[in-house]
Amino acid sequence: MSRLHSDKIVQLQLSIIIPILNEASTICNLLSHLVQNTSRKDTIKEIIIVDGGSTDNSKEIVADFASSQEIVISLVSSPKGRAKQMNKGAASASGEILYFLHADSFPPKKYDLFIIEEVTKGNEAGCFRMKFDSNHWWLRFVSWLTQFESKRCRGGDQSQFITASLFDQIGRYDESYEVYEDNELIDRLFDINAFVVIPEYIITSARRYKEIGIWRLQYHFLNIHMLRWMGASSEDLYSYYKEKVVS
Repeated sequence: MSRLHSDKIVQLQLSIIIPILNEASTICNLLSHLVQNTSRKDTIKEIIIVDGGSTDNSKEIVADFASSQEIVISLVSSPKGRAKQMNKGAASASGEILYFLHADSFPPKKYDLFIIEEVTKGNEAGCFRMKFDSNHWWLRFVSWLTQFESKRCRGGDQSQFITASLFDQIGRYDESYEVYEDNELIDRLFDINAFVVIPEYIITSARRYKEIGIWRLQYHFLNIHMLRWMGASSEDLYSYYKEKVVS
């Protein structure tokens, strides 16, 4: 049960920002989930879909869905790149809280209330714990790690909420990062002790692990983290990712 009073809920609104690239298979399901699982419609200022150049019918699906909803759902175009797309969405957002969400991650019921409650308590940034939609033992273990409030256990699939004022103050996403952009922002938030993990679970797709292979993808993700910790540049991280993961 929430500790928020209804008048406090109304005072704060979320702008949900979702970067997409060829997400026709999942974007309608996600939008339906967001609409159906909000605690109340007036906590959502808008849902902003930022397209990075889709060649499937993602944009048409978004437009069709948006036409039948009370919640404002807008579609904007951006150069490809998740950091660029999320910054573009944030630039057009008008809610007090920005909620960055991957297209294949489904937040818990009443996600808006959980986020607003944290901001009302003074926690201006954070994420949810995460579970994969897979019973593989390793992915269950990785999911278990997300309960700990350590930046080593964080990732973009857990989603990211941050107040618009703090997002501007901290400098937004670093667009030089083609990969690791979520973690780079999280590192900066941890540096100023401005991050909380909400003890509720977002469910994210294990599709990339299925496509690439659990062990191969996990191995290369760990290497990317290690390279970053040893001082690798954003260009170095992307070169490694292009060669080892998507080649």
